[in-house]
Formats: sequence, structure tokens, C-alpha cells
Amino acid sequence: MGAGLACRDERHPHRVPRRPPTVADALRFAFGTLTVLPVRLTRWDRATARGGMLCAPVAGLVVGGCAAALGTVLLLLGGGPLLAAVGTVAVPAALTRGLHLDGLADTADGLGSGKPAADALRIMKQSDIGPFGVIVLLLALLAQVAAVSELYAADRSAGAVAAVAGAVTARLALTLASRTGVPAARPEGLGAAVAGTVSPRAAAVAGVLVAAVAAAAGYGTYGGAVGALHVVLAVLLGLGAAELLLRHCRRRFGGVTGDVFGGLAETAGLVTVVVLALG
Repeated sequence: MGAGLACRDERHPHRVPRRPPTVADALRFAFGTLTVLPVRLTRWDRATARGGMLCAPVAGLVVGGCAAALGTVLLLLGGGPLLAAVGTVAVPAALTRGLHLDGLADTADGLGSGKPAADALRIMKQSDIGPFGVIVLLLALLAQVAAVSELYAADRSAGAVAAVAGAVTARLALTLASRTGVPAARPEGLGAAVAGTVSPRAAAVAGVLVAAVAAAAGYGTYGGAVGALHVVLAVLLGLGAAELLLRHCRRRFGGVTGDVFGGLAETAGLVTVVVLALG
């Protein structure tokens, strides 16, 4: 699920550095595992993973900002809302090398197979995408483009805010899914590295901070207190949809995997922008 996975020292996969991780270590973990930006992972341990998952919304802010920037540039160059929406949706896919989308498709195949957990996890590890994955992936991308296009057609800034809100909410869903009590479905991979690292209290603080920023953005872009409430509601519904998917995956697979994290991110981001478009 991230370009930085290969940076781990496989000779000592469980070695914990003596010094506590810094904010810079946490940010490197977040950007190195959740984006393809040229960030080198220098630590791979539970403490750094905890900080990295808490910093995940920051990575979302950068990804969403790049997406909004491209959409805005396309509009300024004379492109219509649909073209701007396609560009906006393409940026997060490019900056994650499509790994979140791949996770969504693999999760759909695993859930749709109806097989026991071990067999479903084996299906998810296969390199090909099955019919459930193709259908879910296609509908998710179409829904994102349609929602962002409507927002750009209504107001350029509304589309830009939606792009950022969707990306940040997607990564906040990963923070919440890394909370204590959520097990990993496999003993290896990113899911095992980050599962259970974030305390519920820290996850709640991250959620409140994101909600506050969302309210401020909504107040200025969508029009006063009603606009602020609208954006916060979109974020909460996005997180709620991801939480429902997380609980279902825990029942079916026994925990989380890197693919499940990708599915959670895409689900949260999609629901957020759809709710904003419905308003």
C-alpha cells in the first residue's frame, strides 16, 4: 500500500531504535507508506508507525491540495467541470500509484467471494482483479468524477475544498482504523505494522482537529454556519461509512490488511465528496 514498504531493513524487521521517534520520523512514515512522493523511510517500528498513522491526514492534505490545484488549473485554462474532475480524481491515484484503488478492488473481491477468511485473504493477495473488484472500482471512480464535476460546475472553490476534504478524510479513516483493539488479519505487511498502534484518545484528537479544519473551510467556502456544518457532516459520514466497512472486514477476515486500509481510504473519500455534492 505504499512505496516506502521496501525501505524496511529486512535483516532486522523488529529492531527498535533506541531514541524515541520524532515528528520528522512520523511524517516520513506517513508520506513514505501512503504516497509515492520521494520520502525515505528511516525507521520501521511500532512507535514510528503510531506517529505515522496520526500524521496520515497531513499526507492527505498534501495529496488533496495537489488534486485541487490541478483541477483549478484545468478550469482556468478553459477546461470544463468534467475535465477538471477527471484531473482531480487522477491525482490521488497517481500519488499513491493506484494502491488505494487496488486495495478497494481486492477487498471487494475478498468480501464478494463469500469464502472463509483464509481463502478470502488468499484471493485478495492475488495480482489479478476479479469481477467484484472491477465493478466496485468502476462505480467508485465514476461516482467520484460525477460528484467533483457537479461541485466544480457550482463553484470552483467548492470543488477544490471537496478534493482536499475527501483526501484528508480518506487518510483520517486510516488513523481511526489503526486504533487499539483492531487486529491485523495477517502477521506481515502494512496492516500488521500499524494495527493497534493508535490509542483511541489520540485517534479522537486527530478526528476533532480534522473536523475543526473542515468546519473552517466550509464556513468560508460553502457559506457560513450551514456550510461549516455541511462539510463536517460530509466528513463524519465518510468516516462512518469506512467504520462500517472496517467492522465488516473484521468479521469476515479477522482483522485489517493493507488492502483493507486501501478500501477504507477510498470509501471514506468517496462518501465525503458525494455528500458535499448532494448539498
